[in-house]
Amino acid sequence: MSTRVAQVLTIAGTDSGGGAGIQADMKTMQERHVFSTCVVVAVTAQNTLGVLDVEVMPKRIIDKQFEALADDFDIKAAKTGMLANAEVVHTVVENYKKYNFGPLVVDPVMIAKGGAKLLSDNAIDAVQNELIPLAYLITPNLPEAEKLSGITINSIDEVKLAAQKLQELGAKNVLIKGGHFDNSSESRDYVLFENGEELELVGQRFETNNTHGTGDTISSVIVSELAKGRDLRKAIKTGKQFINASIEHGIEVGHGHGPLNHWAFSEENK
Repeated sequence: MSTRVAQVLTIAGTDSGGGAGIQADMKTMQERHVFSTCVVVAVTAQNTLGVLDVEVMPKRIIDKQFEALADDFDIKAAKTGMLANAEVVHTVVENYKKYNFGPLVVDPVMIAKGGAKLLSDNAIDAVQNELIPLAYLITPNLPEAEKLSGITINSIDEVKLAAQKLQELGAKNVLIKGGHFDNSSESRDYVLFENGEELELVGQRFETNNTHGTGDTISSVIVSELAKGRDLRKAIKTGKQFINASIEHGIEVGHGHGPLNHWAFSEENK
């Protein structure tokens, strides 16, 4: 006997190494018991050591992917990841306004953990001016929050100010991920909700290089929980628990910046 399940969408680039991008999104969504669909906006050749090459999809095929999904699936929530360039951002925004895919979680993949810039300035402008106003939730890391808000972040007070600036850009809710702040043994995330309420998530910081895809993964957990009808606060807490488990119970894959253990949380919560 078949069961009707919540359906979700990830709009992003691929990762041939499987640790981030659409591959990490769909692994995570499966672990959260939702059915994942995707719009591929770019194909990357990469592994744990880095990105070798990128091929951006033409607008026509991005449009057709959106059309195909809208014709057949009952998508309840969606997320964006790496969007490659300004034209892709324009195309995604255009399609998201056209179709009803529920609340949008924007993971503004612009700056890697090591500081490498992943989007051009005009693409960042498009994210700020076109994509963020559509966001039910935006989930930047610290460098991305700095770039989008224009605020240098060295303290929790500056994190809060940056979150307010991101709300002024149009995001309803803001989750700023990680950062050492005043205690290097802790990992701190800050959430500013649409109604002005705040949430700080403080957890143990694990010393490991195997954290490739953390941003993709936590946003995928959150969007999966939203698709199932969960409250945003609960969805974010589940996302944090999922990430903590996937890092604490790590796996060894590849020879560089390794991936998360995407099944660890399920193993803990059988």
